[in-house]
Amino acid sequence: MPQPFEVSADELRANIDVFVDEVYAGLESSFLVMPRGGGYVEYPHFQDAYECLKRATSGFRILTPITVFAALKEEGLVFVVLRTILGMTPPEWAALATVDTGVEVPQNAARQMDKQARTQPTFFGRLTPARNEVTLKRLEALITVACNYITAGAPAGAADTVHRLDKVDTAQGLASVQRVADLHVPYAVLLYERYLGRPFAGHRDAVSELIGDVMESAVETRLQHAHVTFRKTKRAVQVPGFDQAPDFIIPDELAPQIVIEAKITNDDGTARDKITRIIHLTELSRERVAQGKRGFEVVACIDGRGFGIRREDMRRLIVRTNGKVFTLRTLDQLLVHTGIGKFAIS
Repeated sequence: MPQPFEVSADELRANIDVFVDEVYAGLESSFLVMPRGGGYVEYPHFQDAYECLKRATSGFRILTPITVFAALKEEGLVFVVLRTILGMTPPEWAALATVDTGVEVPQNAARQMDKQARTQPTFFGRLTPARNEVTLKRLEALITVACNYITAGAPAGAADTVHRLDKVDTAQGLASVQRVADLHVPYAVLLYERYLGRPFAGHRDAVSELIGDVMESAVETRLQHAHVTFRKTKRAVQVPGFDQAPDFIIPDELAPQIVIEAKITNDDGTARDKITRIIHLTELSRERVAQGKRGFEVVACIDGRGFGIRREDMRRLIVRTNGKVFTLRTLDQLLVHTGIGKFAIS
């Protein structure tokens, strides 16, 4: 069976469901395999950081900003261990610190410290008041609020609410932390916590852009090998003539002839947003033609099971792009079945 980019517009419309099935057959899931990324933490490193914090706080019996910071100077990953005990994401921790201490801790600052903790074990030990005054104030606010909440534990709440600290290691404050540190956690408790938090959720969030970059890198490699002139846009960049910049513009944004959107997602909501964005690009092209300008060809390079959820959306995408929908499985045909081929140099 031919692919949608290999047939005429009439044949495409006459057999649209057949071609939807062809695209669906090429979509691949990335649920089980994720990029490691530069900040992935192996368990032995995490365990070392945990033991460092445990020693510095006398088995979590003296959990204070002073003892925690002493551990941080020895091993930066202690920052992540403390956050994990607290049970919050960096932005949530930053918001809590800002409200409770009055020190403005931007979410990006907390994310950056979390990244530094994972990639540079000596980062916090190198901070000095003379050169890093703002960072140290923010770090102090984060550590202070973490120590306060972990020590206090979960307060009594209404029957229809669940407090974030009402978990096995923090429910009764430091007594809970000490108990699980001394006795270790039963497997059923670990499974229950995993059920609440999803395995690898934090890492998936950290490498979400890298997952999308798989398609962008694959497209870029093919363009480079063919010596095609193109502009790869950066995230959130403003490009004249586009309210949202496409991922690739050929040959450039001043005289676009082909635009490419590249995305991998297993989330149907994200997939729908991306399809809407690609269809909007086809509308922009039509508007240019109506104004007497040259339009541009719109090419969709997509993958991931998220694009296979809503069939009607895929029908619209295939029709509006005249079948120029490619997956990782069919990407080798990108230059042959689009106008990109005329820009290629053999």
